[in-house]
Amino acid sequence: MNNQKNAVQQTFSSSSQNYVKSELHAKGKDLAALVTEISTLKPKSLLDIAVGAGHVSNAVAPYVEKVTAMDLTDEMLTTAEAFITGNGHQNVQFERGDAESLSYESDWFDVSVCRIAAHHFEHPVQFLDSVHRVTKSGGRFYLLDNTAPEIDEYDHFYNEIEKMRDPSHYRAWKKSEWIAMIEQSGLVVEHLERYPKVFQFDDWCERLNLSKELRQELTERLKDTTVEQKKKFNIDIDESGAVKSFSGESVLIRARKL
Repeated sequence: MNNQKNAVQQTFSSSSQNYVKSELHAKGKDLAALVTEISTLKPKSLLDIAVGAGHVSNAVAPYVEKVTAMDLTDEMLTTAEAFITGNGHQNVQFERGDAESLSYESDWFDVSVCRIAAHHFEHPVQFLDSVHRVTKSGGRFYLLDNTAPEIDEYDHFYNEIEKMRDPSHYRAWKKSEWIAMIEQSGLVVEHLERYPKVFQFDDWCERLNLSKELRQELTERLKDTTVEQKKKFNIDIDESGAVKSFSGESVLIRARKL
């Protein structure tokens, strides 16, 4: 297993429970929009790629005949299974797997979904090629993830602070980059929605159990920004000099396999 995948496992094996409780993961307009679409489609089979704490599988289970929830990290699968089965869902199957090399048969799933995970993937083209292969002809793929701004200066800053906080963060891609990569895989983008996202600084740090030293480094980095960066990311600093929050964005992209 390569260094990036090892970093992902190390990060999430020790913080899986924090993600069950995370408001940004448990709720959000992107998740609500996804559930609305899935409740209308009522697919027989759905693949939840990099299931994490299980919020997607938990939310869509009532509308799908069978959900396959897969993740690279055993501790995440254990956490997701406890959360989802604890809510009474019996139609979710939990499997260990690699998003960049999906082991399922070709043309197998009616719907494939990946939410708040793809910024950890070192090889997004391989991931998308795998998604294309395992999704049925006419089936849908939903990508939901944090994205970087289109302007390079802001892109570099956002990815820098995310990487400082989380060594398993590989890259948040721009919206334009995702559209290009998805269509190059053979899928056709049908719809994109953008969602402003507010990161509460304390929650953002506590989710990964960051040390006081690293929290201070991140505080100084967020404070040591240009006027334009502070405005772009809505960096909120209180009178004591503590960072309260900053803003980013996420997207929901719906694509179809022809």
